[in-house]
Amino acid sequence: MSIIVEFFAAPDDASAALVLQTGPRRAFESLSFGNFDPEEAVIEWECLFAGVSFEQLVEAEEPRLVAGQDDDGCAVFAISPRLSAALAETERSELKDAAVAWSFQRAEDGEVIDPQIAEVILSDLAALVSSARRRGQNVYCWVA
Repeated sequence: MSIIVEFFAAPDDASAALVLQTGPRRAFESLSFGNFDPEEAVIEWECLFAGVSFEQLVEAEEPRLVAGQDDDGCAVFAISPRLSAALAETERSELKDAAVAWSFQRAEDGEVIDPQIAEVILSDLAALVSSARRRGQNVYCWVA
């Protein structure tokens, strides 16, 4: 499981990849979280918001790796356009419902994520996505 999770907005994959070793805080608008697997989380969120199956997303190699390694090193991956659109267009009440559902999913796998914290994560991420989309940027995740 990741120790540091930072979602951030960047103009393109090449710019996002530059933060691989240092993280995005100094270069880009970002949100910092910890103690959950962000790659699995974005797949689960996309399932909740877009009605796509977990297996379909894994087969499509989502989330898309932008930089880094699949082993113990840092990595940068892109949030899919479908998830970005869903987060930007979702009403607050739907975010809350999705947060509760995600919290229950995690609990079934033995991972405790408080529903209120899940709502903060999804709400803050939705705000970041909306802001990035207005600037013509994409959202990425840096994991260390």
